[in-house]
Amino acid sequence: MAAGDLGEFERIRRFFAPLAGPGGLGLLDDAALVDCGPGRRLVVTADAIVAGVHYLPEDPPELVARKLLRVNLSDLAAMGARPLHYLLTTALPAVLGPEWLARFAAGLAEDQRRHGIDLLGGDSVATNGPAVLSLTAIGEIAAGQEIRRSGAKPGDLVWVSGTIGDALLGLNLLRGDYPDVSRQHREYLINRFRVPDARTELGPRLAGVAHAMIDVSDGLLADLGHICEASHVAAVIELESVPLSPAARAAVANDPRLRLRFAAAGDDYELLFAAPTDAAEAIAILSSRLGVRITQIGRVETGTGLRLVDAGGQPIAPEVTGYRHF
Repeated sequence: MAAGDLGEFERIRRFFAPLAGPGGLGLLDDAALVDCGPGRRLVVTADAIVAGVHYLPEDPPELVARKLLRVNLSDLAAMGARPLHYLLTTALPAVLGPEWLARFAAGLAEDQRRHGIDLLGGDSVATNGPAVLSLTAIGEIAAGQEIRRSGAKPGDLVWVSGTIGDALLGLNLLRGDYPDVSRQHREYLINRFRVPDARTELGPRLAGVAHAMIDVSDGLLADLGHICEASHVAAVIELESVPLSPAARAAVANDPRLRLRFAAAGDDYELLFAAPTDAAEAIAILSSRLGVRITQIGRVETGTGLRLVDAGGQPIAPEVTGYRHF
């Protein structure tokens, strides 16, 4: 049975109503109800992923669902917000039937439990083109504690969570590149592309610590450039300081050019932030408590633009700085 054989309301009842929280009203109404406590602000973000662009059509649907949710939760984390709810819109071709939908919904359910969130509603339509999946995530933060891109100051240090470049390698492996990669590294890298870590524990704990923050979606260099532009500052990054996983280091050992490509690669969804020098101890404590690697990779300066340098301080000119949507 194709997805088109299911009526809209049957599809909602069977696959998505079980995911709804109290504010979703059983998905029986056209809108949801969301409470916001005194002194709190709602933080709202929306992102879409497209088959063949942001994920491969043959990717397991449960993992597609988890990636869709996590790329949005990453945006909430980048503002220091705690996730609460989400809205979902799907535009699906008829070839994706009830089994695909059931596995997709199961992936959402798994990550809902992991992150303590629920579905409020959304929309479901058909398309003759590739699948398009759009999600709006809603979080909350104490008023005035939100971390924006525009707060970086000269003298701040630049930090990044986790490791960079894994998602690029994972995508390339799925496309048939690097046939000699070990099985262990292969599984790790593909998982990093398909199911990124949304740093929902780290992000809120950086409120009051970080001056500016963004998640690495378009590429480390491009996204730090967004902070520099919004904050009216410059930054310098040392390429050798950009943290790599053992799997990525093994790839660089075979092809040193990859290190520069990693700095411009997207889809890592790590948190990239600027913080004052006296926050270094607090950041180290957070890293230890959460078990999340956090690495200093550069500094903020007066001026404009972004400089990438080698270990000796000599400038490096990357061919590209990040993913371009258009």
